[in-house]
Amino acid sequence: MFEPPINARRCVCLSGEEYFECCGRFHDGEAEAATAEQLMRSRYSAFVLMEADYLMRTWHPDTAPSELELDPGLEWRRLDILSTRRGGPLDTEGWVEFKAHFVHNSERGVHHETSSFVRENRRWYYVDAVLPA
Repeated sequence: MFEPPINARRCVCLSGEEYFECCGRFHDGEAEAATAEQLMRSRYSAFVLMEADYLMRTWHPDTAPSELELDPGLEWRRLDILSTRRGGPLDTEGWVEFKAHFVHNSERGVHHETSSFVRENRRWYYVDAVLPA
């Protein structure tokens, strides 16, 4: 499990909460995301922290790849949630539009997508992404 240094306890999803009160509890399996946005934030944090197992566990089985290899040279720097549609605790589907800022090989970039999520058996899953044209 990831242990943030004493001076960096804020969650990397930039919620303002401490990691263990935010995405850490999902990564550890102590809790399930109650909303699509919470799952989106926890998945972003999993990319930052190289938590491939969590990413696979939260990917819907119908669309998940057989394996996931994360690029250690990719540094995720900031997550901006642009909008959410549905995805609440009582919904069965939801969408989260976001921009994730990164640095790769000394070049800065922005990944922009709208992720779709479904809720089955009281658990949210990432389904797929729609990239802007």
